[in-house]
Amino acid sequence: MKILVAIKRVPDPYAKIRIRPDGTGIDETGLKWEINPFDEIAVEEAVRTREAGRCDEVLVVSIGGPECQEQLRKALAIGADRALLVEHPGTLEPLDTARVLKAVYEREQPTVVLMGKQAIDDDFNQTGQMVAGMLGLPQATFASKIEWLNGEARVSREVDTGIETIRIKLPAVITTDLRLNEPRYVPLPGIIRARTKPLETVPISDLGVTPAPRIVIAGMAEPPARPPGRKVGSVDELLTALKEEAKVL
Repeated sequence: MKILVAIKRVPDPYAKIRIRPDGTGIDETGLKWEINPFDEIAVEEAVRTREAGRCDEVLVVSIGGPECQEQLRKALAIGADRALLVEHPGTLEPLDTARVLKAVYEREQPTVVLMGKQAIDDDFNQTGQMVAGMLGLPQATFASKIEWLNGEARVSREVDTGIETIRIKLPAVITTDLRLNEPRYVPLPGIIRARTKPLETVPISDLGVTPAPRIVIAGMAEPPARPPGRKVGSVDELLTALKEEAKVL
């Protein structure tokens, strides 16, 4: 079994995001970048599957400029076998990202496409579903547990009423949720070994994909500052304040 894991380069989830003065985007000055946390969980799950003897190869793929090599090398340090960088300047919308991943799937023929349920920078939560639809493959989203069976996967996911468990035939597309696992700490030897693992770069045009932007960002702005809080002396005073100011009761 071969697992293809899609990862995205995103701002550090613990970094303070600042907006450019002209409102055209975020200020990237001094900003640290990481693997999208949901995607890192997907990498960890793929590596664990290979370590358990259920997978022969883990391939990680990302789309972007040369700067994405840092995140691909981290995925290799976690334990992926090889990496593929689809070179494209700027960002892609979910539909074009799905078209690229479809082309990579057809090129690599993996058994499973594994990716985070969404990216923390845009929160679209669309790419996995689009890839499955384009390829005509079964899909399981928001996976909190994955069990590999004979030619199938049993996936558990959290829903409003509890845990839903479904079985899908392979090949398939699976998107991961936070409770699936906790990514490992990468030791120095793993980082050193990652430098020798293959990392291939392919121009997006070689995959036959021509991005067609459809979304225009009109502007960005900081959220309004929260008003200062105030202390109350009793429950009755709190209830009165809530009624007057928040109007929640």
